[in-house]
Parts: sequence; C-alpha cells; structure tokens
Amino acid sequence: MSNTYTQIHIHVVFAVQNRISLISKNWEERLYQYITGIIQNKGHKLLSINGMPDHVHALFGMRPTQSLSDLMQDIKGDSSRWINDNRFVAGKFSWQEGFGGFSYSKSQISAVAKYIEDQEKHHKRKTFIEEYLKILQKFEVEFDERYIFKPID
Repeated sequence: MSNTYTQIHIHVVFAVQNRISLISKNWEERLYQYITGIIQNKGHKLLSINGMPDHVHALFGMRPTQSLSDLMQDIKGDSSRWINDNRFVAGKFSWQEGFGGFSYSKSQISAVAKYIEDQEKHHKRKTFIEEYLKILQKFEVEFDERYIFKPID
C-alpha cells in the first residue's frame, strides 16, 4: 500500500459561549498549551495559537486521519472540561457552538501566524465580529447572520 502525503493548513476561530470574556491572562497560556497538546495528540502540528478573552485562533498542519469537525469537538470538549476541572471560572465554562475553519497555502503560513500572534494589537482597531465577518467575506463563505457568533448586548 502506498503512503498518504498531504499539505493541509487550517486556521480555526472559536468563541467562548455568549462571547463572554472569560479567558483570563492568569491561565490563558496554560489553556493554549493544553489545546496544543490536544492537537498534537491527534497527530496534527500546531503552528500558532493566540486569542482574546472571548475567542481563540489556532493555525495547524492537519493530517487526513481525522475530520476537522471531530478535531474541533475534541479541542472544545476536552478544553472545556479542563477549564471546569481546574475551576478557572465561576460557574460552568463552555465554548459557543460552531467554529470558523479556513485553509491556507504554505506560502501564506507566516502571514497567518503573525496575524494570530498580533491578536491583542489587532483588536485595538477591530471588534471580534468585524474580524470574523471580514474573514468570511475574504473567503467568500456564504453565511446566515442568525448563526454568526452573536455580539454581546
């Protein structure tokens, strides 16, 4: 049987339930390390991870051994359980349903990684919703406004 060779780079964006700013500077680095471990334990390669108190961006090389939806279910489910087990937040932590997933070519990886690393600086100029809508429009993804990450009222 011949080997399988792929080059699949995925940028995912996912948000805290109700977009509440629950990810604290006190434990965000440990969260990113935990998510990195999930991605690596599933056989994928994390290239960049960062975010804001209400959402996370991750860029990784994805192996074709798992669907993106299954990987995101693992990331969100396992990390929610970890956050709750460690009692990092009052009440129950959960991620909002759904995620954004976007593919990039190898030549774009350094620019996407830089974009992810500069989240704090980036969000001084643009809200999460503005950022997310811009990505969807850039990729020409059709979407229903009812199912976009809801803004905080």
